[in-house]
Amino acid sequence: MSIKVVAASAAAALIAGAALAQGVPEVKVQATRVISSAISAKTVGKTSSGVPIKNITLSYGVSSEGLDLSTSTGAKAFEQRVKDAAEQACKDISQQYPDATPSDAACAKAAADQAMVRVHELVSAAEKTRVATK
Repeated sequence: MSIKVVAASAAAALIAGAALAQGVPEVKVQATRVISSAISAKTVGKTSSGVPIKNITLSYGVSSEGLDLSTSTGAKAFEQRVKDAAEQACKDISQQYPDATPSDAACAKAAADQAMVRVHELVSAAEKTRVATK
């Protein structure tokens, strides 16, 4: 069976929840800690032989708790958390679907790249807040 996996197709969304209520930004990584995970399979087409092609997504929420995003150290640590979550999500998909494409490395890069858009928005907002309060 041929299964195409697209992890992190829409990866950078702010997650509402308890952490947000406490003012701790989170980023959703679709493809280190699991806050929210969901596997869904959607048939997106068929191969020439009629085998269904499915997109599999796995989502992890990544918290910035304990980090000061207005500093380069905090921003880099948050980026690393997102990269780690992307790698883990892709590995978790591969465990269930070993023939999935793209490779774990390509999957993790795509997931992290998409989530980094939101990470950079949060870091920028934190930096602006720090400058405004000085």
